[in-house]
Amino acid sequence: MIDLYTFTTPNGRKASIMLEEVGLDYTVHSIDISKGEQFTPEFVAVNPNSKIPAIVDRDADLTIFESGAILIYLADKTGKLLSSEVKQRFQTIEWLMFQMGSIGPMFGQYNHFNKYAPTKIPYAIERYHKETLRLYDVLNNQLAKTKYISGDDYSIADIAIYPWVAAFEFMDLSLDNHPQLKHWYETLKQRPAVDRGMKVPG
Repeated sequence: MIDLYTFTTPNGRKASIMLEEVGLDYTVHSIDISKGEQFTPEFVAVNPNSKIPAIVDRDADLTIFESGAILIYLADKTGKLLSSEVKQRFQTIEWLMFQMGSIGPMFGQYNHFNKYAPTKIPYAIERYHKETLRLYDVLNNQLAKTKYISGDDYSIADIAIYPWVAAFEFMDLSLDNHPQLKHWYETLKQRPAVDRGMKVPG
């Protein structure tokens, strides 16, 4: 059994989508970051960095935080959604790192300065908006060459990127100028496990 500590953020939804895709039983622990629950001693004992998601695999006596590490662990545990063939494996991992190093930080900063910053800073909004659209271009160009993000097979790279792209309307953005990305988004949206995972923690 796996305990999932999560909330309704793109990073949190990566973990729940993955758990749904691989079919592992899990128990959800909602950590309401809007109330500061990530800073409680109980959760800090799970993740000293006070960020969701995190998992505890009771069967393996193992605690893992950082969403990318969680995806790799669950893929290796189940033998699903991450190839064991070296070339394909690292093509998938590089796109996972692209999400973690570029998409997450840039999309997150754009959303923060556009929606939540107490003072509107035009330079910051323009900077991160421009970078977000550039990253849309990168994804669109990749998907013009491959069916899924890292090749012909659905993988943890798709799972990592999907929740961030799925937030486009919330971020006051559109996918209309990125047709390949839009098609990929609409395809993944139809996956039952993606639909279920996006609804966690409810």
